Amino acid sequence: MATATASATKLRPLGDRVVVKPTPREEMTKTGIVLPDTAKEKPQEGSVLAIGPGRILDDGKREAMDVQVGNKVLYAKYAGTEFKVDGEDLLIVSQKDILAIVEE
Repeated sequence: MATATASATKLRPLGDRVVVKPTPREEMTKTGIVLPDTAKEKPQEGSVLAIGPGRILDDGKREAMDVQVGNKVLYAKYAGTEFKVDGEDLLIVSQKDILAIVEE
């Protein structure tokens, strides 16, 4: 189990939840047009900052987590709960809402 440190606040997700820092949104198009907040695409990619211990299965055992801290992931467009910690936008999603790990 890993905890995310956002300045002085430590986050320890519960169950199969994952703390993700979304990749920053594009501020400008390739042609140089500045995008207002309402026209920006919601990010679907981010870095894993912390993972929970895994959900408890019916037999009492814990499910292993498929992601690790530091993984770059793709997640469902409207998944999770957005919040700010010390001015930093973060997202908590369930492991089932993570679609893929981006390998470089």
